[in-house]
Amino acid sequence: VQLIVSGGGLVQAGGSLRLSCAASGGTFSRTTMGWFPQAPGKEREFVGVITFGAGWTDYADSVKGRFTISRDIAKNTVFLEMNNLKPADTAVYYCAAGGWSRSESHYNLWGQGTQVTVSS
Repeated sequence: VQLIVSGGGLVQAGGSLRLSCAASGGTFSRTTMGWFPQAPGKEREFVGVITFGAGWTDYADSVKGRFTISRDIAKNTVFLEMNNLKPADTAVYYCAAGGWSRSESHYNLWGQGTQVTVSS
């Protein structure tokens, strides 16, 4: 299984982007999907997670009310809807499959990442 991440780009502060993470060659049906941005010079950090089956979600405090994770079961795809973006959200965004956790160490399959740049 591969995770294919898309949807990044350049947006002005206050704008929106939607990232997609699609499973190729497999299914997410019994897994949890997390999103982890990595800003320049920093470690990857947790922003949100969703259980693919039930759709339970958890978010970092820094993005609550701005970011929403959803999934399309038929398309085997997870989405990260990002609204009211801030320059501090600039990062390469990775999706990963693994366990229900805020720690990246619990995720064992990673997508390639997509660049999100928010200009002020």
